[in-house]
Amino acid sequence: MKKEHEINTKKRNFDQEATNWDQVPGRVKVAEGIAQSMIREITLTPDMDVLDFGCGTGLLTFALQPFVNSITGVDSSRGMIDVFRKKIKEQNLKNVKAEFVDLEKGDVLRGSFHLIVSSMTLHHIKNITPLFKQFHSLLLPSGQLAVGDLEPDDGQFHSDNEGVFHFGFDRKELHQIFADNGFRDVRHLTAAQVEKPVEGGQIRLFEIFLIIGRKCPLNFFNRL
Repeated sequence: MKKEHEINTKKRNFDQEATNWDQVPGRVKVAEGIAQSMIREITLTPDMDVLDFGCGTGLLTFALQPFVNSITGVDSSRGMIDVFRKKIKEQNLKNVKAEFVDLEKGDVLRGSFHLIVSSMTLHHIKNITPLFKQFHSLLLPSGQLAVGDLEPDDGQFHSDNEGVFHFGFDRKELHQIFADNGFRDVRHLTAAQVEKPVEGGQIRLFEIFLIIGRKCPLNFFNRL
């Protein structure tokens, strides 16, 4: 996996972007692609409790909501959470809630879930291994983790790489991180593609993958 880069990695101010976040067509397209891939690849059931990590304004959350018992969105941007909560109120949804959680300030994720999902958030996390350990601890037995993120992009996907710690992820290496942190039956696929202009005025096609793994039983590795 590409090493963390050292340029312009201060925390991005998502609060300022929250109000207009959903007005970027490419961003909405990516979220829809990831959501539809999850709906196809994961058996969502009415008894499932789901956590959406890095939920933003809830583009993924609200796409999955009709298929599950409950879904909790967590994010470290108060602005994003405010927009999220406004949507919950406007749609009068009883099975969706939003929580402000800032892991960098010592907050921890809480709860028990059948499924944890995340869309386009992982590349903003400097050290992902502790996060995967938290995900594993929150999942119920045989629960699943599903992450949508960027293929290696050479730092060209974002017009400003402020707050970007990873220029995409190699699928095979991320697959190994899943395995190293207690997940099996790991599989990955292309979830979305988006064209964006890059430096020099050229148009580049970026791929977004979805990777899914299932929590191992506690004695799984002891049997190997």
